[in-house]
Order: sequence, then structure tokens, then C-alpha cells
Amino acid sequence: TLAVPSANKSLGSLSAFTLQGLPGLEAAHFWLAFPLCALYVVALVGNSIVVLVIRAEPALHMPMYFFLGMLAGVDLALASCTMPRVLSLFWLDAKEIAYQTCLLQMFFIHSLSGMESTILLAMAVDRYVAICRPLQYAAILTNSVTVKVGLVAVVRGLAFFLPLPFLLNRLSFCQSRVLQHSYCLHQDIMNLACDKDKLAMNVVYGLIAISLVMGLDFLLILASYLLILKAVLGLSSWEQRLRASGTCVAHLCMVLAFYLPLISLSVIHRSTEDVSPLLQAILSNVYLLVPPVLNPIVYGARMKDIRKR
Repeated sequence: TLAVPSANKSLGSLSAFTLQGLPGLEAAHFWLAFPLCALYVVALVGNSIVVLVIRAEPALHMPMYFFLGMLAGVDLALASCTMPRVLSLFWLDAKEIAYQTCLLQMFFIHSLSGMESTILLAMAVDRYVAICRPLQYAAILTNSVTVKVGLVAVVRGLAFFLPLPFLLNRLSFCQSRVLQHSYCLHQDIMNLACDKDKLAMNVVYGLIAISLVMGLDFLLILASYLLILKAVLGLSSWEQRLRASGTCVAHLCMVLAFYLPLISLSVIHRSTEDVSPLLQAILSNVYLLVPPVLNPIVYGARMKDIRKR
């Protein structure tokens, strides 16, 4: 007699998840992969150029440019741990992803996102000190302080999101193994678990981690810009106000490009009943691909020193 697989068979024996591309647009996946690949190449080339220019040019060895170099490095890693897998899904129809590989990809996505959030906060503080305390800038933001901030960003991102794979490993998965996105996210994997009674710890820790990293950083960035706005409005002439606020435009664009898709995706994951799966998939790709593409372009266009070199 043939053994019939149990309906409650865990993922430990099934050993794979199924990734989903763009629901309803499966027939167009092959052609949609070309613009995605072009954007990925732009992200690789743009961020690599920023890193190399800042490293090679001694005149750019300043906190503001060091933070930009860190951001470019994180964006390179974030795009590279997701886009090759997305392209293989779209071009080769490679939907299966091994369980351990999925957990590893999820860890890198969340930890690198945490690092990027920390660096964006550091750049906001840099702009606050430059505008509100210009005479103390060199004393407050030294190169050694900048290096320590980079180390804090790495440790913070790793420490807060390292427990996620272990929390998921406690769960068993059965029936549907189809993820809602083209890559692995904690909330998405967690929703496929059979033993719902064990999910409370995952839900609570996930909320704590995202609140204490991305949520707290966003509030502090908002507070720093309120102080910057107050300082700018206190300047005597419109020319001074425009010059001071102009130094923040590039950073504001990066903050919006990172946090708006992140917040939208977080809200959607908690109210999936009324949200189109296609919208979820599009937002997830925007969240991971647009910031790495946009950041070097925005800074290349806005910052004369970077643009010239």
C-alpha cells in the first residue's frame, strides 16, 4: 500500500516554500523581469560608484559622506540578497525555495533594513547638527564617532532580527506553503504556520523589533526635522532658508522612499482581507528595489561634490 502524506505534515520534511510573483500577471513575468533587471543593474552600478568615489577621494572623508557610503553598501547588500532570486522566479519559473534558504534570506532582509533605518537616522542627526549647531559640527561628529555609529547600525540590525529565524523554527507548516511575495518575510512565513497557539511570541517579538528599530528611528527623524524646520524659519533671509533646507532635500527623499513602502506593507500585512494580493506583491518589490535605485541617483543629482567626481 502507498503511504498517504498526513495533512499535518510539517515543513521540516517538506523542506521548501513556494514563492509567488505578481498574482494575475504570471504570463507577463518573463517580460517584467527585464525592467526589474535594469533597475537592479542601476542599483548595483550607482551604489558601487558612490562607495568607490567616497573611498578614493580624501576630500569626501567627512561624516556626511561616510554615512552615504554606509547607506550605499547596505543598499547593495539588500538588493543583492533579493533581486537575483526574484529574477530567477520571473525568468526561470523557479518558485521553490528551500526552508533554510528562506529563513536566511528573511534574516538578511530584516537585519539590513534595520541597518538602513539606523543610518538614515544618523544622517538626520548629521543634518540637524550641521544646521542647528554649525559651530560644534566638527567637535560632535568626528570620524571616530561616525565609525562607532556604523558599528552600532550593524550590531543593532543583527541583534534585533537574529531571533526571528529561531522563532520561526519552532513552528510547523502544513497545507498551503505559498508565500505572498517574491521573497521571504517574517510575517508572510508566520501566517503559514499550523500551530496558531505558538504564534503569539512571533507576533509580539516582531512588533517589538520593528517598533524599537524602524518605528523609533522614524519618530526621531521626524523630531530632528521639526527642530531643523524651527531653526530654518528663524533665519533672517529667504536665501539663507532655501540654502539650509536645500541640504536636506536628498535625505528627505531617501527617508520617504524607505519608510512609506515599509509602513504601507506593515499595515497591509495586518489587514489582508480587503487588500489585493497584486498590490501586496507590487509594494513588496517597491520596498526592496526603489530605495537602492533611488538613493545614488538622488545624491548624485543633489550633491555637487559627488556629481563632479
